[in-house]
Amino acid sequence: MSSAPSVGRPRSGARRLPVGTAREEILDAAAELFAERGYAATSTRMIAEMVGVRQASLYYHFSTKEQILAELLESTVRPSLAYAGQLALEALSPAEALQALVRYDVGILLGARWNVGILYALPEIATEPFTRFRAEREQLRIAYRRLVAAVAGAAPAHAEVTGDLVFGMVESVIGMRRDLPALPPPEQLEQSVAAAALRLASTS
Repeated sequence: MSSAPSVGRPRSGARRLPVGTAREEILDAAAELFAERGYAATSTRMIAEMVGVRQASLYYHFSTKEQILAELLESTVRPSLAYAGQLALEALSPAEALQALVRYDVGILLGARWNVGILYALPEIATEPFTRFRAEREQLRIAYRRLVAAVAGAAPAHAEVTGDLVFGMVESVIGMRRDLPALPPPEQLEQSVAAAALRLASTS
């Protein structure tokens, strides 16, 4: 059974990412299809056709569709997790570090070419192929809890709740990006979320 004509695109046409590798083009096409059509409704054949390569070529880079999704999801948390580690080495107050992490994290979620974060709620994410993504996202959540605790001077158990609220506030930009016809400029939204996070942490 052939796929919809709108999915395929011959390789002889303009490349998706003129300076990207074949692997990056596959990830970009998959991100678009997953975000726009849904994960379950997207096949590896559709992804290959969108890039303009044979399905066998796709399997050279990724053995399964789950592996593609896992790499896309990890790309939404790994930079922020690494940045949180860098902040810990800098001479910043807890409030400055929290706001810096929030701004950076929101920027990552807004700056992605496709809104991959909407796939966080997929039931498949609870399965084994996504173990590393879940672990890295949990590490990022813990980084927020620690910063909130440092800002508030609260007991760790109490700060966990507020830290999770801040973490959820940051990730709420995923839904805003999906649901709102227009968003404020990224810099403005980063600043607004960072300020709200600090207020929440300071009053906990």
